[in-house]
Amino acid sequence: MKDRLSAIGSLWLSIGIALLISLVGAGLFNVLGLPVPWLLGPMLAALIASNLLKKHYAWPAQLRNGALVVIGYTIGIVLTGEALQRMGSQVPYMILMTFLLLVLCAGIAFIIGKLSGTDFKTTLLGSVPGGLSQIVVLAEETKGVDLTLVTVNQVIRLLLIIIGIPLLVYSPLFGQPAEVAEHVAAQQRIPWSGLFPNILVYAPLCILLALLGKKYRFPSAFLVCPAFGTALLQATGFHAPELPHGLTAAAQLALGTYVGTLLKPGQIQHKTRTLSLSVLSGLLLIAGSLGLTMLLTHLQPVSLPTSLLSLAPGGMDQMGIIAHSIGADLSTVSGYQLFRTFFIFFAIPPLIRLLFRYTDRKSADKAKASP
Repeated sequence: MKDRLSAIGSLWLSIGIALLISLVGAGLFNVLGLPVPWLLGPMLAALIASNLLKKHYAWPAQLRNGALVVIGYTIGIVLTGEALQRMGSQVPYMILMTFLLLVLCAGIAFIIGKLSGTDFKTTLLGSVPGGLSQIVVLAEETKGVDLTLVTVNQVIRLLLIIIGIPLLVYSPLFGQPAEVAEHVAAQQRIPWSGLFPNILVYAPLCILLALLGKKYRFPSAFLVCPAFGTALLQATGFHAPELPHGLTAAAQLALGTYVGTLLKPGQIQHKTRTLSLSVLSGLLLIAGSLGLTMLLTHLQPVSLPTSLLSLAPGGMDQMGIIAHSIGADLSTVSGYQLFRTFFIFFAIPPLIRLLFRYTDRKSADKAKASP
C-alpha cells in the first residue's frame, strides 16, 4: 500500500513538473510573439524536457483526451445547418483533394525509399497522413515493416506540420495580422459566466459520447463524437456557449504537451540518416500541400489560410485549434479534415493490405523465375 501511494505521489510530481515546463514554454512563446503559443510552446518544451527528464516527466493520455473533447465541442459549435450544407456541396472536392494528397504521399514514399534503401511498405506507412495510433497498428499487422521507422516518420511528419503550418499561416503570404489580432482579442473577451447554465448539459454529453465512441472504436472518438453531439443538440435550438480563452488555451497546452512527448530519439537507429530523411519527407509533404492549397483556392471560394488548414496532412484537432485561433472557416477545415480521417480509417487499411499482397506476390513470382 505504501509503495502504491509512493508511486501515485511520484506520478503527480512528474505531471506537475511537465505542466510547469509547458507553462514556461507557452509563456516564452507569448513573450516572443510567436504563433499559436499555447500549442507550439508546450509542444517544443515537452519535446526537449521529456527526453532530458525521463524519470521525472509524465503526461498521461487522459489529459490529451480531455483536450480533444474540448476541441471537439468547439468544432461542433460551428457545424450549423448552413455550414453542413456548405460542406455537402464540397464533397466532390474533398474526394479529389484526398485522392491527390494520397498520391502525393505514395510518390514521396517511393522517393524516400529509393534514397534510403528502405522497403516501400515501411516508407509508405510512414508517409500516409492518418492517425498515428491507427497507422502503427497497421504497421504491426504488416509483415516485413520496420515499426520503429514508421513511428519515427509519422511523429516527425506530425511535428513538422504542427510547427510549419502556423508559421505559414502567420506569414505575409497567408496572414492578415490585423484580422488575426482582432479575432484573438475577441476570443479573450468571452466571459466565463457565459458558459452557464448550458455548459452543465453540454459537458457531460460530450464526455459521455467520447467514452461511448472509444468503447465502440469510433475513429478519433474523443474529438469526433463530442463534435457531432454538440452539433445535433445545438440544432434543436439549445444554445451552445462559446468557450473562454483560458479553457481553449488549457486544451492547446494539454494537446501540445502530449504531442511533444511522442518523439524518442534514443530509440532511433542511424539517427542522422533516419531523421534527415524523415524531415525531407515532411518538408516535401508540406510543399505538396501548398500546391494543393493553391489548386483548391482556384476551384472553390475559400481563403488561403482556410484552404491550407483544410488540406494540411496533420490532424483535425491541431488544424482545428489553429483555425479557431486565427478565425479561419472552421466548418470548412473540419469538413475536409473529417472526410480524410474517415476515408483513411475505413478505406486505407484494406487498400494498403491489397497493395502489399500484390507486391508480395509479384516479388515471389520474380524470385521463382530467377535461376
